[in-house]
Amino acid sequence: MTSNDSSDDSTATDEQTEKRAVILASGGMDSATVAYEARERGYEPYFLHTSYGQRTETKEFDCAKRQAEELDAGFLHVETSHLATIGGSSLTDDEMDVEDADLESDEVPDTYVPFRNANLLSMAVSCAEANDCDAVFIGAHSEDFSGYPDCRPQFFEAFQAVVDTGTKDETNIELVAPFVEFRKTDIAERGVELDVPYELTWSCYRAEEPACGTCDSCALRLQAFQNVGVRDPIEYEERPEY
Repeated sequence: MTSNDSSDDSTATDEQTEKRAVILASGGMDSATVAYEARERGYEPYFLHTSYGQRTETKEFDCAKRQAEELDAGFLHVETSHLATIGGSSLTDDEMDVEDADLESDEVPDTYVPFRNANLLSMAVSCAEANDCDAVFIGAHSEDFSGYPDCRPQFFEAFQAVVDTGTKDETNIELVAPFVEFRKTDIAERGVELDVPYELTWSCYRAEEPACGTCDSCALRLQAFQNVGVRDPIEYEERPEY
């Protein structure tokens, strides 16, 4: 009787931990929160971080690595240069200045890296299929897709069809963007609930330390923390009220 109970417990434990998910980890607050969300949903997270020539790639790599360590998660770092070589974004082109935040603008910002998410998700799906993972999580949200076309819900729906068509018949990988209808404030609120270590995240487009506080990414982040009544734990050169 005792032996059977032990076997049942082992089976239950195996079932609880059998789901695995690749986390497309930028080192920022959105992908950190989505990693904790994946764990909350019963997935074992496996971090994939890509350096593609972005201005703050060293800081982002350090943050992503430390987040993975905090979660005792697997970690894969892939270095590419093609997005920087192609250009077209102030994140990867030193000759383009990162503009100050304009939270009311409906224009695609200069920080948009052309079709970046398709490139990154392709690598994440490759990683998921090679490692028998069940899902790929990405932290895109509604304030992203107001400016970034590859963050729209329709993009992820279409990419799911690409995944289903372009992988082995026995492969079943779900593309999960749990915050796609969230605003940044909603993500911060959820992250506080999940006890995400936001001191280990980085969002600034311009600098590796301290954060500038005035680019679009810093502004959205600071505004979110201000809206939930929590002080953002990272250091800023300026900390405006948004």
